[in-house]
Amino acid sequence: MSAPLLSLTWTDDLTGRRGFLVIDRLVRGVCSGGLRMREGCTLDEVTGLARGMSMKEALHYDPDRRYVPLGGAKGGIDCDPRDPAAYGLLVRYLRALRPYVENFWTTGEDLGLGQDLVDRAAAEAGLVSSVQAVYPLLDDEAAARRRLADAFAVEVDGIGLDELVGGCGVAESVLTALDRAGVPRAGTRVAVQGFGTMGGATARFLTRAGLTVVAVADLKGTVANPAGLDVEAMLTARDAYGTVDRAALRPGDRELPGDAWLSADVEVLVPAAVSYAVDAANQERITARWIVEAANMPVLPEAEALLAGRGITVLPDVVVNSGTNAWWWWTLFGDIGPDPAEALAHVRHSMRALTDRMLTRARTDGTTPRAAAHALAGDRLPLITERYGRYR
Repeated sequence: MSAPLLSLTWTDDLTGRRGFLVIDRLVRGVCSGGLRMREGCTLDEVTGLARGMSMKEALHYDPDRRYVPLGGAKGGIDCDPRDPAAYGLLVRYLRALRPYVENFWTTGEDLGLGQDLVDRAAAEAGLVSSVQAVYPLLDDEAAARRRLADAFAVEVDGIGLDELVGGCGVAESVLTALDRAGVPRAGTRVAVQGFGTMGGATARFLTRAGLTVVAVADLKGTVANPAGLDVEAMLTARDAYGTVDRAALRPGDRELPGDAWLSADVEVLVPAAVSYAVDAANQERITARWIVEAANMPVLPEAEALLAGRGITVLPDVVVNSGTNAWWWWTLFGDIGPDPAEALAHVRHSMRALTDRMLTRARTDGTTPRAAAHALAGDRLPLITERYGRYR
């Protein structure tokens, strides 16, 4: 595996905390990848995420669309986002890395940071936008920016469209796997770790598709009900960090330890919170048939090998959670508009097709879905670079 094009570590002169930026590759001189903030974030973590972004971009390449994939990148800051000093740290990080955001790196929300917060900090750091590096590639910048702003203003049943698209993509990956296996949606049970942007939206779409969410884990612990949780009520009762107000729970809902989601009696397990959640030790507790990576890198490689040996399939993050990134660019480049019905239909169609291609390749090659996804991306990356170039 080749080294990234650029890797840097920034140290904040006020707090001593560190931030990172890794550009895995450029396409047309631009790269794409979110900015996360979490206690314990490392350069190795950000490097892996940047490589994953290159693959996500390549996997959604369609020569018939206006959007041409960018290179992959990722940013990270080692700080608890709830720390009172976190916002000032974010502004100083963006101010220090301003030349990269202005010229090469398009970024946005990720673990620990919402888009509103990123936008506010970017403005305070003197940036026009967190995605301004892509503006020179647009046919009509003003129209594109209006289209994206209009899309971010849309809400569907109390949740922003920008939050919903990622969960819609995760849910469609789940449904594709179920349909291929001939497993009915009714009676299929789900546990979700993390109830923020991705986990909450995933739970909504899976519930509305007929599946039953029986366990949800957040910062306070796991809430479980074998008869099914009231997902919509819990979405209304969560805070900005995805923590559910326990006063909103029903009499049949049980509060369990934080790691109880791992051993939930379910067919589908959705880690949607942090990286490295499933390791070689705790994977033994999992009995689900599918693990669906809504978070980035939640299953460690050694754990995935052990899970595969037990007949448990991991649907990888590079496919499963790629819908949010793709939606940004489909909208900005004009492949879709801000209408929620159009946007969600496009996400569903694209994610179903991509998941199906991955699972077909895995079956043909006799390998795992992750290896199949990497092979699909590997087929496309040289073609994209050859056609569009790294820098032009």
